[in-house]
Amino acid sequence: MSFEGKEILLTGGAGGLGALIAAELLAEGARVTVIDRALPDRCSDYWRHDLSTLDGLDAAAAAVAQRRWDVLINLAGVLHFGPVERQSGAQTISGYMVNLIAPVRLAQAALPLMKAAGAGHIVNVGSVFGSINFAHFATYSSAKAGLRGFSQALRRELAGGGIDVTYVAPRAVRTALNTPTVLEFARLTGMVMDPPDRIAAKIVTAIRQRKAEAYLGFPESAFVRLNALLPGVVDRALFANDRKAARLFAT
Repeated sequence: MSFEGKEILLTGGAGGLGALIAAELLAEGARVTVIDRALPDRCSDYWRHDLSTLDGLDAAAAAVAQRRWDVLINLAGVLHFGPVERQSGAQTISGYMVNLIAPVRLAQAALPLMKAAGAGHIVNVGSVFGSINFAHFATYSSAKAGLRGFSQALRRELAGGGIDVTYVAPRAVRTALNTPTVLEFARLTGMVMDPPDRIAAKIVTAIRQRKAEAYLGFPESAFVRLNALLPGVVDRALFANDRKAARLFAT
């Protein structure tokens, strides 16, 4: 698929990964509208909305519904790392809002005009953590698991109508989303963090090829399949690293 002249809506386009995706799409001739709380470095249009609140999300969805989009890219995300009981109620709600509810609501808003045109593309950027549900990333992992399920169900619902649904699942990416504690966990466990420019390019490629699903990174992509078939094996494989993570929160 060529991006020349395409109307693309990108959430989270002011972040480290989002800015790179926006730049690549713009370089290929797309018009990129960014939804974010912060002003992006590069875009064709900028809409300031807070996707972590019901009012902010409703306002964003109302704006999205007014225009026909060739591609909607749900990239915006927030991350909590730590024991689930230490996450505040407000953090829990805003996390599910941004990571799961917002992609669903914005897809709902964009779909009527896509269906009227008989063409469109919904892209949901999840995480390998949505298929390999990591300890101490409980709400993030479960939200991304929900996003993966929504993407699969929506793809089946829209089959044959000219609208594609892509679910892209990177492994850990070295961006500002990662707190110092996450970086320490990565150091202790040897968790690989990919450079954002490489992942941005792979996400754009998955969109261009209109892939149904793309899992980025090995061996994590193989673990996705293993976890679906033999989760007990993955439990045992992750146990030592889970205990290392627990020690980070011992006090």
